Amino acid sequence: MIDPRRPFVLIRHGQTDANRDGLIAGRIEAQLTEAGRAAARALAGRPWPAAIALFVSPQARARDTALLAFPGRLPVILGGLRERDWGQFEGRPIHEMPAREATPEGGEPWPAMLGRVGGAIRAAQDRAGAALPVLVAHSGVIRAARQLTGGSAHGPSPANTTPHLFRPTAAGWCEEILTEKDSIWTA
Repeated sequence: MIDPRRPFVLIRHGQTDANRDGLIAGRIEAQLTEAGRAAARALAGRPWPAAIALFVSPQARARDTALLAFPGRLPVILGGLRERDWGQFEGRPIHEMPAREATPEGGEPWPAMLGRVGGAIRAAQDRAGAALPVLVAHSGVIRAARQLTGGSAHGPSPANTTPHLFRPTAAGWCEEILTEKDSIWTA
């Protein structure tokens, strides 16, 4: 599904009111906090490659982050990058979240999410041409990408506004969390 020859970058949106308050916000339209907006603006100062293709989830928190992080660039919206629908758990405290593999009542099954995220990443890779695909999305999308590239969807939640470079190697996929000083992707 994902092109195993093409690297891509995934960035989780900036901090939202739901993140701050410890609430489950899959399909809920959580809003960026001022801290989330500031962190998104700070992404603009990172050493990005000259040729990037910007893709974004249709949800407001991801779109707002992309516009602040990449001023002057118009992102392409990909529906497959939206966050998982947690059904009856939407808006509830994060400690009530069911296991990732469980299908919440009224929510999206994990295998279905894996399929749509894999399709969205592949679409971004295909549409980017020679440019590096940069996708602004959600925690669940990064977890899905990890599983789709041979890693684990479990563990701590990906940090807000932190770029994750997924690149193919001879041994398989490598995920690198890039800091403000990293320029590995600009070479």
